[in-house]
Amino acid sequence: MREPPTKLDAPFYTEDELDALYERDPIQALKISREQTLLRKQLGAAPRIDPNASMPTKEAVQLVLEEARRILLRDGGDLEFVALEGALLRVRLKGNCVGCPRATLDLKNVVEKLVCSRFPQISAVKNIY
Repeated sequence: MREPPTKLDAPFYTEDELDALYERDPIQALKISREQTLLRKQLGAAPRIDPNASMPTKEAVQLVLEEARRILLRDGGDLEFVALEGALLRVRLKGNCVGCPRATLDLKNVVEKLVCSRFPQISAVKNIY
């Protein structure tokens, strides 16, 4: 039996946004909710690295950021690596993410969750304007 393909391009909607969408289009709201749940499971199931391991390289972090970037690109957003300063990763949200009210949620629920699940040595991801 084949495994379903990994889907990492679903947007993250808040509960309020999903509730409002459900009033207009319940089928679409359920579809988005299902995709979002699957994506959260995939992000949570990402392979972990030994927390006692040394800090990741810039190149390793950039590979993980490419995964997050593909998710943001779906809605016209973008992401750029700025710096890795100890346990803090600095990125720059670009494109439609600039000024978007959901950008903070995407940074926390997509970028930070993905990066921290792969590299537990990184404790936070911050957006630099």
